Parts: sequence; C-alpha cells; structure tokens
Amino acid sequence: MRAVVIFCTLLIVIGVSVARYADKVLVNPEGKRHSFDAATTRSSSSSVTVVNVPSAPTALSSEPAAPAKPALPEIVRMPSTSRSVILQGDRHGQFRVDARVDARRLAFIVDTGAGSVALRASAAAQLGIHPAERDFTVKTQTANGIGRAAPIRIDMIEIDNIVVRDVRAIVVPDDALEENLLGMSFLSRVRWTHDRGRLLLEQ
Repeated sequence: MRAVVIFCTLLIVIGVSVARYADKVLVNPEGKRHSFDAATTRSSSSSVTVVNVPSAPTALSSEPAAPAKPALPEIVRMPSTSRSVILQGDRHGQFRVDARVDARRLAFIVDTGAGSVALRASAAAQLGIHPAERDFTVKTQTANGIGRAAPIRIDMIEIDNIVVRDVRAIVVPDDALEENLLGMSFLSRVRWTHDRGRLLLEQ
C-alpha cells in the first residue's frame, strides 16, 4: 500500500515538472525576452528603421464650400465728347431757337415735318442770297397752300456748340412762309429727343 502511494506521488511531481518545462519552451523557446514597439518595426533585410506615424484625420465639414467670388469687371469711364442743346417748348408746344447761319443770326421754329431748312426770302437776303425767279423750281406745300421754292446750300448752321455744315435748304417767298423753319436736312444730322415739353439736340 505504501509503495502505491509513493508511486502516485512521483507521477504527480513528474507531471508538474513536465508541464512547467513545456510552458517555457512554447512561450519563449530560446529563453530570451523580446520587446515589441507597436509604433516601430525593424526590417530583417536592412538597418533602416521604418516608423509608422498615423496621419491626422481629415476634417470633414457638413457645410458646402463657399463658391469663389467672380472678379468684378474694371469700370472704364470714357470722357464725354457729345455737344448738346436743350430747347424749351413755348405755350403752343413749338420750339424756337436762334441759330447762326453762315455767321448771321436768324430765328427758327423747329419743324420735324419739314423736309429741309426753309428760309424766307428776306432772311436769305441777309445772307447775301437772292434767287432769281427762274430758280424757284421746287414745289412746296405750306399753310398758305402750294407754292414754289428755290433750292440752295448753306455752308454752316450753328446752335450754341452744335455745328452742321453743308446743309440743304430752300428759299420761300415771304408771303408763303411766316417764319424760318429748321427742318430735317439739319435735324437728321444730329440726334434729337422730345421729352416732357423739352427738345434735346445732341451731336
């Protein structure tokens, strides 16, 4: 009986010793301690140390990026070279103006319905123009009825700083025309605008 107890005790001691030895061999077969750095590993084929540094996370924004503002165009202001005259209508809605015709001052009524500038014979005489009877070859229609006129050319008509040269005109007998007319042979050479009782002439 004593021999059996001794035999069992020896088996237990041997089993414990074998278990401890096996645990040492499996966990650390060479009996050496190893250290491991999670951030650094060494390559077995070279002496270069590779360090894995985690990159900073990219910040994400839920708001959409603001669109780039377009460049504003450069504003270039051109100098004004236009010449203008403003005429105020009278109580009858007519526009009267004093003009210089070949350096002589004459009074006109602006008439957009007249095809050309029309001068009374007396006004033409002030300019040194004296048409003969045979020169009255143009048929006209005036408030006084059908008549005849003499075609002429005027070198220059000036209204303040507006100047029109080589203007087609006619001479009408005084009894057929009460006032000189500034017609379309002049007005078509400038820009004119009728607005709220005023007439704007621009060149």
